[in-house]
Amino acid sequence: MHEIKLAIFDMAGTVVNEDNVVYKTLQKAISDHEIAVDLPYVLEHGAGKEKLTAIKDIIASKDASVGLSRAEEIYVYFKTELNKAYAALEVTSYDRVEMLLQLLKRSGVKVALNTGYDRETAQLLLHKMQWQVGAQYDLLVTADDVTMGRPHPDMIFEAMNAFGITDPQFVLKAGDSIIDIEEGKNAKCGLTVGVTTGAHSAEQLKSSQPTYVVDALWELQDKLLLS
Repeated sequence: MHEIKLAIFDMAGTVVNEDNVVYKTLQKAISDHEIAVDLPYVLEHGAGKEKLTAIKDIIASKDASVGLSRAEEIYVYFKTELNKAYAALEVTSYDRVEMLLQLLKRSGVKVALNTGYDRETAQLLLHKMQWQVGAQYDLLVTADDVTMGRPHPDMIFEAMNAFGITDPQFVLKAGDSIIDIEEGKNAKCGLTVGVTTGAHSAEQLKSSQPTYVVDALWELQDKLLLS
């Protein structure tokens, strides 16, 4: 296999199948504040980002005159609506993802999850899936843990520091959005992987020139020669 010591996976759309409820709720929150956007527009301008940043970028692209206070108002409303949506949501992983994570761990590779969610939301998702640190993954890094979110590489560096890894060539970063791949490239990760189960299509992901684009994460088993 490629000499990888740490594999970092985005959450929603990559290892967590929550039916795009975050971006559907983001679209609803912005539209309810009389800024008309559809889901593809939200995904194009907001996928993978810390959610307040996503709201700022989405509304700025529609109307540059909208101020910061409006973005913060929408963010508070979004959080309330997301909590309602999650309360009734069944959250699962994707086919054979847990198997892939176990194969990585058995090969001595540390598994980290990173996300543009705040820690409370991320842990709610993991609780719903009954995933536990030390079992399915070794570390969770969220937008709350760093100063700068994606595409800045701070969350990747945070994970590397936690495991004493100094060379990013030994790190794999996988995600379902262009900004995930940009994050990995900005950290100079040895492998960057786009997966088509979430925000962006294969064509969109390929535009950021990752090492691989796959339709399902378990395809990495063969590419990494895991057994």
